[in-house]
Amino acid sequence: MTDTPITALPPWPAAYPPSAASATLKRFNEDFVVTEQPLQLPGGVGEHVWLDVEKNGANTGFVAQQLAAAAGVPERDVGYAGLKDRHALTRQWFSLYLPHGQGSGETPDLTQLQHPEFRVLSQSRHVKKLRPGDLLGNRFRILLRDLRGEREAVEANLKAVAGQGVPNYFGAQRFGHGGGNVEQGRAMLAREIRVRHPKKKGLYLSALRSFVFNELLALRIQQGLWGQTLPGDVLDEAGRPTGPLWGRGRVASCDAAQALEMQVAERHALLCDGLEHAGLAQERRALVCAPADFTWEWPQADQLMLSFTLPAGQYATAVLGEILCVTEPERQLEAEGEDKDLPA
Repeated sequence: MTDTPITALPPWPAAYPPSAASATLKRFNEDFVVTEQPLQLPGGVGEHVWLDVEKNGANTGFVAQQLAAAAGVPERDVGYAGLKDRHALTRQWFSLYLPHGQGSGETPDLTQLQHPEFRVLSQSRHVKKLRPGDLLGNRFRILLRDLRGEREAVEANLKAVAGQGVPNYFGAQRFGHGGGNVEQGRAMLAREIRVRHPKKKGLYLSALRSFVFNELLALRIQQGLWGQTLPGDVLDEAGRPTGPLWGRGRVASCDAAQALEMQVAERHALLCDGLEHAGLAQERRALVCAPADFTWEWPQADQLMLSFTLPAGQYATAVLGEILCVTEPERQLEAEGEDKDLPA
C-alpha cells in the first residue's frame, strides 16, 4: 500500500536494451518543433475566432493571457486543445469568444499583434470553442546534438521503435518536479493536507492516475510481457492492449490481464481507493505508443534528427527514452498546470 511519502519517482524500466548513447535535447528552442494536428479547421463563420499561433519560448497559458488582453475578453473565453512545450518552437490553435462584430468588420485583426515570443499566423471564425483534447495529435521534429555513443546501437533501437513502438508511459512532467504532484496527491488522499483549489486538486488526481498506470506498464515489462496481448486484455481501436486509468467502476479486463492490474491496485490500495472515491470514472489507455511516420537522419556525425507523429496525450519523451539518454540545458522541470513544458 502506498501510504508513505513518495519522495521520488521509481526508475520505470525500458522495453529495449540501452544503447549507452547520450545527447543534448533542446539546446535551442528550434531544436524541438511541435505542430498540432487539429480535429477540424475553422469553417469561416461562428461566434468564436480561431487563431493559428506559432510560439517560441512561451508557454500556452501565457499566450492565452496575452490573446485575451489583446482582444479585450476574459481569459475564460480563450480555448485551446492542448498544452505545448515552452522551450520549443510550437504551433497550435487558440479560440476566442468574440460574438460582437461578427460579419461587421469589428473583429480585431490579431495577426497584427506584435510579441517577441509568439505570432498569430492566421485567424478565422468557427461555431465552437476549442476544448482540451480537441486534437488528433502532434507532429514532432527533434534535433539531438552532441551525440556520444555507438551509432550502430542507436540505429538498432531506432529500428525497434519504428517497428514495435515504445511503452506508453506518462512523461515526468506529468508528475511535477521530483514527483511532487504524486506526493501531494498521496498526502491529499491520506488527509494529511487539504487542497481547496479545484485546479490543483485535478492536477494531483491526474498525477496519481498516471503514476498507477506507469506502475502497471512497468510490471508488464519487468515480467517480459512487453508488446504481448494477454488473455483478458482490453484492446484499443488499433488492436493493442490497454491499461486502466483508475477510477470508479470495475476494471474492464479479465483473466491474466486483470490479475496483473489488481496486483498493482493492491500495491497502491490507498491511491486507487482514493481515486475511486474522488468520483473519477474508470478509463483505459493504450500500453503501446506507436509513432507514425517515424523517420531519422544524421545531419552531422554528432547530430540525430527525428520526425514522427503521436496521438494526443502521448509523450515524445517516451520515444526518446527508448533510443538514448537525453539531457537538457539547466532549467527546472516544469510541472503540468504551472509553467508548461509538455512534449505532447
